[in-house]
Amino acid sequence: MKEPAEHKQEKEKCILVGIATPKVRPWLAQEQLAELGRLAETAGAVVSASYLQRVQNFSPATLIGEGKVEEIKHALAQLDAKMVVFDDDLSGSQVRNLEQRLPGIKVLDRTGLILDIFAKHAITAESRLMVEVAQLQYMMPRLTRAWTHLCRQHNGGIGTKGPGETQLETDRRMIRKRIQELKKKLAKIEDARESQAEKRNDIFQVGIVGYTNAGKSTLTNRLTGADVYVEDKLFATLDSTTRKLFLDGENIILSDTVGFIRKLPHNLIETFKSTLGVAAHADCILEVVDGAAPDYREHLEVTHRTLEGIIDEKTPRIRVFNKVEIADEARRTELLQNYPEAIQISAKENIGMERLRKEFKDQLERWKERRTAREAEEKERAEAAWPD
Repeated sequence: MKEPAEHKQEKEKCILVGIATPKVRPWLAQEQLAELGRLAETAGAVVSASYLQRVQNFSPATLIGEGKVEEIKHALAQLDAKMVVFDDDLSGSQVRNLEQRLPGIKVLDRTGLILDIFAKHAITAESRLMVEVAQLQYMMPRLTRAWTHLCRQHNGGIGTKGPGETQLETDRRMIRKRIQELKKKLAKIEDARESQAEKRNDIFQVGIVGYTNAGKSTLTNRLTGADVYVEDKLFATLDSTTRKLFLDGENIILSDTVGFIRKLPHNLIETFKSTLGVAAHADCILEVVDGAAPDYREHLEVTHRTLEGIIDEKTPRIRVFNKVEIADEARRTELLQNYPEAIQISAKENIGMERLRKEFKDQLERWKERRTAREAEEKERAEAAWPD
């Protein structure tokens, strides 16, 4: 089983900063900050403290108020932390202002942290291309920053794994050119994927989608006996993984995809659309949800919003609530009442697998019926006499 390559280095201490506005409910802001903590840990950092500031509006200069900046400055010194991670995106000028007020401190935002994780976990040529495109697009509006500090002042670490210092020093024109070159390469990969999808037209295909860390890879392993990399971290796998499932003499193709997350940058979704293409070509969608997550409803909403415009609404869907072995009875009852059509499973403990396989069989039979009807219709049209 191949694991993503990561450089071994001393873990960096960081402080997290979230903002709650009147439009964001306090409990949601807390959940988002907790998720940012998991992202930081996935990137290899140690979270020393978290701050959540409630404001009416974002500060155009530093996102948070001057008083909070001073409070964080003192905390950094006391905790010997060298990095601050904001849960909201920062503009180039905001980063520059914060670095001036917090000398010697690395300042990152949520998108920068996600991109760093993506860069570390990208294994295939395709995912590396997609990550580089996303990184360069992220750099474009931030070129006013002194980018050399990432390599010289902070000596590498989280948020510095990118295309390299030479790329960071190029101007917008060179970056645009590089993005165009990378997108051409990705287009060729997408064409190859389209050809592969056409060759598989005679095999029932299931696309697995869901929030990050919902257990999609574990479920793929359970169903197929595969060795897809699994770890209890956000974005443990980025590349789409295709495996065969043998079901009563029939072959079914299961394709796992990159997980979703709240506040996922739009350009990142656009970049990874080619990876999600395996789900777009699927005959059935298997939506995996962490049934034990306190905010599972928002996970559902994020998944549906991300897939909008990528997957045909008419494509049949199977919804499973995973990790029921750690969900209490009240949660399992709630899921059963609100989502009676869904299947409650535990990929880890092999619970509900037979019911899921039966659902696959039912969907396979319906797919065969639709295909037979479509072929009959096409044959009828082909044999119809030309009008006089």
